[in-house]
Amino acid sequence: MNRRPALLALAAALAVSACAPQYRASDYALEQAAGPYRLASGDKLRVIVFGQDNLSNIYAVDGSGRITMPLIDTVEARGRTTQQLAQAIEAKLRAGYLREPKVAVDVDTYRPFFVLGEVTTSGQFPFVNGMTVQTAVAIAGGFTPRGQRNSAEVTRQIDGQLVTATVPITYPVQPGDTIVIKERWF
Repeated sequence: MNRRPALLALAAALAVSACAPQYRASDYALEQAAGPYRLASGDKLRVIVFGQDNLSNIYAVDGSGRITMPLIDTVEARGRTTQQLAQAIEAKLRAGYLREPKVAVDVDTYRPFFVLGEVTTSGQFPFVNGMTVQTAVAIAGGFTPRGQRNSAEVTRQIDGQLVTATVPITYPVQPGDTIVIKERWF
């Protein structure tokens, strides 16, 4: 039996597969961030206190992760979902101001995302729901001629830690992400 053609075919297949981008399970460390959206600095929130028009307004989450409202002063928003924040506001209003407050919180404007590296225009851009790395690059003016077009590096804050992973170009982007498009070699 002649093994030489089989070995040559195997070597050629390995050489070709080495050129393709490789994604490992460890690269998808960002997947654990899936779940309800968590608020952070830079988000703008629409807070509605039913029956209290003077308290209903748009509030920005400040650098310390809080919003400031009339009567109740500051409320911690960082790391909470909109529902958890609504419950916290209700609890503060119930403690001496309103008998049975009903509060709704929605995200009015998400915090921006950032694109760096081999794109036409690096910088900060407003987040749009349903974005992928590819649409983020399009918003940044597209790839430069040397930009790697199959993968990107995404940095995201998860549980107070910055996590960076190499992801495919179709990976979903979240508010606050930093996307880096690397230079390709050929």
